[in-house]
Amino acid sequence: MSRTIAVIRGDGIGPEIMHAVLRVLDSLRCGLDYRFVEAGMAAMEAHGELLPQATLDAIGSCGVALKGPLTTPIGGGFTSLNVELRRRFDLYANVRPAISFPNTKARFGGIDILTVRENTEGAYLSEGQTVSADGETAQSIIRITRRGSERIVRYAFELARRKGRKKVTVVHKANIMKTTSGLFLGVAREVAKGFPEIECNELIVDNACMQLVMRPEQFDVIVTTNLFGDILSDLCAGLVGGLGLAPGSNIGSGAAIFEAVHGSAPDIAGKGIANPCALLLAAADMLDHLDLVDEGTRVRRAIHATLSAADSRMTPDLGGHGTTASFADALIERLEARAAA
Repeated sequence: MSRTIAVIRGDGIGPEIMHAVLRVLDSLRCGLDYRFVEAGMAAMEAHGELLPQATLDAIGSCGVALKGPLTTPIGGGFTSLNVELRRRFDLYANVRPAISFPNTKARFGGIDILTVRENTEGAYLSEGQTVSADGETAQSIIRITRRGSERIVRYAFELARRKGRKKVTVVHKANIMKTTSGLFLGVAREVAKGFPEIECNELIVDNACMQLVMRPEQFDVIVTTNLFGDILSDLCAGLVGGLGLAPGSNIGSGAAIFEAVHGSAPDIAGKGIANPCALLLAAADMLDHLDLVDEGTRVRRAIHATLSAADSRMTPDLGGHGTTASFADALIERLEARAAA
């Protein structure tokens, strides 16, 4: 049975890495069809707006989107296209895996951490952001709700249960932010009682950062609020080699958007040397979401095998001498060889 997904190629290197990823997905022959839509600068040039209604309609209709990196221009309008998409579709859970791969610039091996970040409230709300008339004082509201806290923590524990994870670490700053972070921590403790088979521990965010740098192997699943999750997930990406290996999933009750979390890299756009791994890993997570778990696993194994072999067709940032296209060739070759075996 075929399934249609919305595809946003993105800006900068987005179209190049998306082309490579779709070639890999096609080689799986798993029945995916694509509905191409636009957002960001490509949409502005074609339609005169950053986020056309047709794009929103396609994501809503398909329920699943694969998205390349977008550029939000400086100036008026959206603070961030990514934040706007999360708000429009209530994509409350941002899931960022950090997994060690061989022959990368990773500082640690054996890491497999899932950061689950609340995605729709907290410090990133646009409400309440003001600057005084004299320009001397700025303020912004941090709003945490019981509903938002409960659903993100429950999602983290259910994800841990589904994936056979053993521990969830709740990261907070309730010692100082006694109302907002305190509410989040209190709700997390309540939710944790419903998952007695999963260990739950608590860390203040500054200690969590130190522990991640010193002993990352102690972490399994991390759940936290929006701002802390943004910082911690990038820290985790740094442990395993950088944002070039960092996928992101934005999950809501009615839609899900899967993306590479790095930027559009306009300095290398058009050169054909962009590393597609982050978007490939996001596509693998998308396959899991679509109940195509075997196919998602095959993609991850092909990436692992290609990196293990130090295949010269990899992109220069991974030590190869190849291009975005040749990297895709190497992956497809391995996928087809395993399928034929």
